[in-house]
Amino acid sequence: MSAITGTIPQAAPTGVEPPARGRESRAAAILTLARFEARELLLQIPVLVFLALYVGYAGWRLFIGGDGMDDFPVLQDADRATQPTPMLLAVAVFICVNRAVLRSRRQSTDQHFDILPMDHWRRTVAHALSVLPLGAITALVVGFQYTWAALKPGAVGHGSPAELVVGPLMVLLAGVLGVLLARVIPVGFVAPPFVIGAFVLTTLVSAATQGKHWVSWLGPVVVEEGADPFPSELLGRPAAWHALYLTGLAVLLLCLAVLISGGRTRLVKSVAAVALAATAVGVAGQSPAEPASLIAARAKASETPQKVQTCVRHGRSTYCAFPEWADRTADWADAVDRVQSRAGGSAGGERLTVRQRIDARYGLQSDAAIPPSTTPGTVTVGTRWGGNRLPEFAVGVASVLVAGDEDAAGKMCDARVVTTMWLALSTQPDPVKSLRNVRLDDSIKGSAIALAPTDPISMSAQQTTVVRELLQKPHYSVAAKVKAHWTELTSAKTSTARVAELLGVPAGGEGTHADSGSGSCEE
Repeated sequence: MSAITGTIPQAAPTGVEPPARGRESRAAAILTLARFEARELLLQIPVLVFLALYVGYAGWRLFIGGDGMDDFPVLQDADRATQPTPMLLAVAVFICVNRAVLRSRRQSTDQHFDILPMDHWRRTVAHALSVLPLGAITALVVGFQYTWAALKPGAVGHGSPAELVVGPLMVLLAGVLGVLLARVIPVGFVAPPFVIGAFVLTTLVSAATQGKHWVSWLGPVVVEEGADPFPSELLGRPAAWHALYLTGLAVLLLCLAVLISGGRTRLVKSVAAVALAATAVGVAGQSPAEPASLIAARAKASETPQKVQTCVRHGRSTYCAFPEWADRTADWADAVDRVQSRAGGSAGGERLTVRQRIDARYGLQSDAAIPPSTTPGTVTVGTRWGGNRLPEFAVGVASVLVAGDEDAAGKMCDARVVTTMWLALSTQPDPVKSLRNVRLDDSIKGSAIALAPTDPISMSAQQTTVVRELLQKPHYSVAAKVKAHWTELTSAKTSTARVAELLGVPAGGEGTHADSGSGSCEE
């Protein structure tokens, strides 16, 4: 008879665990592997390099770069501006995730997976989940970029959450695509050729379809740049449908990778069906071309902006803007007052109408020029502000004060150009630098075109010399002479040499574009 030891022997393992506990352990194993693969992914040199470039470039644009117009952001453009840069990071993620999935094949350890408790398809899920930290980093950068722009005092407009999620979704989609490609074509060096092939195919399809709307929106990013910022209601971008399309596509590709890996469970098939439906709905929603109502609204805002604008008075002048830009009228008034304070005669007290104008009839990618106004005393201002737009607007104001209207100002080629340019640029913090900035060739010598909100102003070499000399003198020493001789300085019959004599600077006379003051623009 055996002795009783007082201990109860444990039952032998049966190999059957409670279902809930088994699911928890399998989910924990997937998350553990996902954390490991995420850490490994973040240590890959291509990912590190492109992530550093992405974050560094975003920081440079926020704190150092830009041309000054970022100081007055338009938020419906700022959200789209976050989309192109993550594309390089997405390519690096695609290649590195693909290599991570194929690591066991390269190292000839595939056969060892058969003795491990984790199924093949669960490893596929873990690899896909490893991309989430990079998607989160992208989302943080995008959120910081947009928040930085939105908190600036000069910010106008309204951003779209659907536009902001495109960058993070693109990174996630690239990672999932890398996993799927590894399961479909388990070859080590297939990812780089796939990227090149996808780029070539996209270019050929775009050329063959001539950039049709529905084809363009099948790509992950559709920036549509070229035109000046539009009011939010005139954008017409199916951003929400596109975000749904990208989300559905990412989930669908993940389900396909899991199914190929053997995870043919009812849950996976159900999720795949829902993702397919979401992708189809997104494609259907983003595919239709611009509706007739949007085209009509764009034409109305372009041809008769007064019907959709809000007008306010600052001082003696009236400022009309699209509703989202109403708070910017004070900045325009400040610029007008500075220019007008140095004008003589009746121009110093003229009641101007500053009207915001765009040409939205040809879409977001068209850089259409705004025709000059023929209405006396009307000055055009665009939807961009800051940087070179400030001296260009000053040139527009001064040209109307000198010539009477924008159409006549664009045809000036006589000595009135000197008066216009001094009047506009002497009000800037650095007048000579502003002269360089408003000229098309960035020069301060010779003949050139000076930009304005509508038609540019042509400057001869002699006029440029006189203007440069005037801008280098203290403005108060010139302002009194300008006001005293205003009538003669704004006459088409006055020569450039006479203007120089009246204002006390050398006449120059270099080049072949010296005007005679006859009122004719022929040389």
